[in-house]
Amino acid sequence: MLSLDPLGPEWDCPLGSKDLEEEEGPWGGGSGLPPPGCFPGSWRHDVGLDCKGAPERVDAQAWTVHYYSLLQSCLQQAGLPETQDRSQVPRTGCPGAEVTLCILGSPSTFLSVLLEAGVQSPGNMLLCLSPAWLTKVPAPGQPGEAALLVSKAVSFHPGGLTFLDDFVPPRRVTYFLAGLGLGPGWGREAAELARDLTCPTGASAELARLLEDRLLTRRLLAQQGDVAVPATLAFTYKPPALLRGGDASPGLRLVELNGKEGQETLVKEEVGAFLHSEALGDALQVAVKLSGWRWRGRQALRLYPRNEQGPVVDTVLALLEKLEEEESVLVEAVCPPAQLPFPGSPPPGPELALRVCAVVCRTQGDRPLLSKVVCSVGRGDRPLRHQSSLPRTLEAALAQCGLVEASQVAIVRQRIKAAAEAALAAVLTLEAGLSAEQRGGRQVRTDFLGVDFALTVAGRALTPVALELNGGLCLEACGALEGLWAAQRPGLAAEEAAAAPLVETMLRRSARYLMEGKQLLLLGAGGVSKKFVWEAARDYGLKLHLVESDPNHFASQLVQTFIHFDVTEHRRDEENARVLAELVRARGLQLDGCFSYWDDCLVLTALLCQELGLPCNPPAAMRLAKQKSRTQLHLLCRRGPPWPAPSLYAVPCCPLESEADVDRAVRQVPLPGVMKLEFGAGAVGVRLVKDASQCHEHFSRIARDLQGEADHPGIGLGWGNAMLLMEFIEGTEHDVDLVLFGGRLLAAFVSDNGPTRLPGFTETAACMPTGLAPEQEAQLVQAAFRCCLGCGLLDGVFNVELKLTGAGPRLIEINPRMGGFYLRDWILELYGVDLLLAAAMVACGLRPALPAHPRARGHLVGVMCLVSQHLQALSSTASPETLQALHDQGLLRLNLLEEALVPGEYEEPYCSVACAGSSPAEARHRLLGLCQGLGIDGPHYPVAYFLSHFK
Repeated sequence: MLSLDPLGPEWDCPLGSKDLEEEEGPWGGGSGLPPPGCFPGSWRHDVGLDCKGAPERVDAQAWTVHYYSLLQSCLQQAGLPETQDRSQVPRTGCPGAEVTLCILGSPSTFLSVLLEAGVQSPGNMLLCLSPAWLTKVPAPGQPGEAALLVSKAVSFHPGGLTFLDDFVPPRRVTYFLAGLGLGPGWGREAAELARDLTCPTGASAELARLLEDRLLTRRLLAQQGDVAVPATLAFTYKPPALLRGGDASPGLRLVELNGKEGQETLVKEEVGAFLHSEALGDALQVAVKLSGWRWRGRQALRLYPRNEQGPVVDTVLALLEKLEEEESVLVEAVCPPAQLPFPGSPPPGPELALRVCAVVCRTQGDRPLLSKVVCSVGRGDRPLRHQSSLPRTLEAALAQCGLVEASQVAIVRQRIKAAAEAALAAVLTLEAGLSAEQRGGRQVRTDFLGVDFALTVAGRALTPVALELNGGLCLEACGALEGLWAAQRPGLAAEEAAAAPLVETMLRRSARYLMEGKQLLLLGAGGVSKKFVWEAARDYGLKLHLVESDPNHFASQLVQTFIHFDVTEHRRDEENARVLAELVRARGLQLDGCFSYWDDCLVLTALLCQELGLPCNPPAAMRLAKQKSRTQLHLLCRRGPPWPAPSLYAVPCCPLESEADVDRAVRQVPLPGVMKLEFGAGAVGVRLVKDASQCHEHFSRIARDLQGEADHPGIGLGWGNAMLLMEFIEGTEHDVDLVLFGGRLLAAFVSDNGPTRLPGFTETAACMPTGLAPEQEAQLVQAAFRCCLGCGLLDGVFNVELKLTGAGPRLIEINPRMGGFYLRDWILELYGVDLLLAAAMVACGLRPALPAHPRARGHLVGVMCLVSQHLQALSSTASPETLQALHDQGLLRLNLLEEALVPGEYEEPYCSVACAGSSPAEARHRLLGLCQGLGIDGPHYPVAYFLSHFK
């Protein structure tokens, strides 16, 4: 038996004619005062809680002091330091150019979010303890909408450090979340602040009214989410439009009333039929309660034995008199406590009730993700409520009830996960059909949801039954459990925080908000593998202006401005930069930034940024990173300090411009070695050489076959076809994709590569996230980071290729741009981080809004398809149409890298085919089976061998 409401012989709140709004407290316009002396503690009370220029009423001031004391009590109990008041020295910041996550709400409700965001985005998570600390100002060019400014707040930092800050000028909020509801400290002011904002918003009174209506949400879950809900009979007075009509829901009976009087006969008939219906199953009791926004948390339920029809009817009739339009009286089955460890077994002790509280968050691509499950256990004859029972893990709760078998617990967890994620998916579907006015604003979305479940038995299986949806209560319960662990284990791991996915969503939405409408000049459109750029730019609201050599490029029709200009003649880069700068000025383009992801254009982009005064790395740094031998030789000379110095990662090499250079190189570089193009890309022309004769042979072949851009467009031949010889390094190969800003490492993503088909080095397979031990992963990240810094690359998104040897990481090369092939897509899919958006933010001089510790949401394992090896399969069983269809069905992840099925000696991969899984083994197993079925696997292309590195 489970209920979220108190149980007693009388209603907790008299159902009289008292005006509910009079009890809302100061933020709702009432006159309530907080309870005095609630929080014993030794913190300072002489802090500056007044907001200059925004005086508060006496009762509002009392609530501000109350919430400040509540915050200090929460910090104290979590073993964290007291808030430091530094409001006497206002913070200046960078108005309009920084992430500002703002919560207006109870510290105890949102503490887990505040602490997590303080780690993920230090100093940018702000807690407002009073609406007076916030101001809405009309947004220019956006009629009816307003920007939100914060003048005073408590800021959160790593280690649980908090500061009371004033902001002059005020900070512009990039994400706003308000605790909304009836009761002390909440109400109209918070709702009005959240309405029609230009910034992303995580809650509104309009959405809250829908989600807190038990009848509406139960019907929604049953119809759209296929989630089990209690059998319910509802008498609704003039129901809202969302409840009218539609298909019937199993176990839900809705009786529409046009009047509240004279309904005795109807109520008696409906209640009688409901109490005797099979929909109630094994339920022995029913609960009678009110449903609607007015009654959220303000009244108790009444429990009756299922066979007592008279009292149930009398209670329903009494409650009908209290209804207003769009409110309901519910008669619902009380889920009987599940007998554990399995139905039919004798209980190990007194019958216990179990409440399950799940927090589920909206992640990248509007996909729901369960982030935490918290349970409460109590006596079966007493309903459980939020804040009146101790939180514990699902494993501990089930063990207390007698279920300890790990496999059975895993099944229960999976069922809760599926039901909770289906609940949020149903809510998101509902929201998608609402207008901006119905949601409370254009930017309002539900980013997290709390779902309360009862565990009951259905068909001899433990089944979660959704009782209601909420936000703050479940989040607070998860935070309370995390607080219990944190008190025992300071420095609780970030991946254990229920709020982590929510904070990532807050940062992601903030980034979109900061970048919407930005004007960016893009040099080089790229090929089919970069088609995602144009769709992403439209989605983010970026205004792109394109410089491209091909006058007929398809992207010329997808941008704001198209400038046809030959960017392949690199001997004239300085001159071309000056000409392009004049073209930009002549067209009157007001640019926020300029960037490129195309190898041919990287140095030219740096020179053009220098001409236009836009943020970018120095041209000298881009030149250094672009020429592979210069990169290695430069780093070999960087011996520190600080230690470990970049020289430890560099590999001996020798540049080759003539046949004579080959003879000199073989004397300086130990063989076997690797020969490659100085400015090459895609592993084209890279070859293992074992002796001097092979070196001469390969040099002559490249000099003959790859002389200029026309011989193989897009691999850097516009820089010439000079080569280098470098020592061959034994070890596993890895990619590290970095995001740097101001010389600081913001994010790093490590992937593993499979063995190549020697003597060539074309990529065969990949796995993300890395399967390396944490220490080895950290070594690779630091090697990539220090090599970038050693070359002067301080700002941008970079791809660094390394090998991990027995002596540590060794550098293969630095690509001073976003990683190619599948990397952007995989990172976005697994981590919810878009390298393209990060690169655009850096180009605009904005610090990318990234979580400090991104967590992968699964595993991807992929294999490359080559025209030379897979022409028959790609023309039949694994045709592009077949692969795309499988991609659309979610059976594989396809990244098309080339358009034409044309084999050649110097080829790049045609496409990447990958499978996802909850573990590397699962993803690998799926991929191998798929490749065997599609004809990608074969004796000359042994996929199992290429995947063997990932075990």
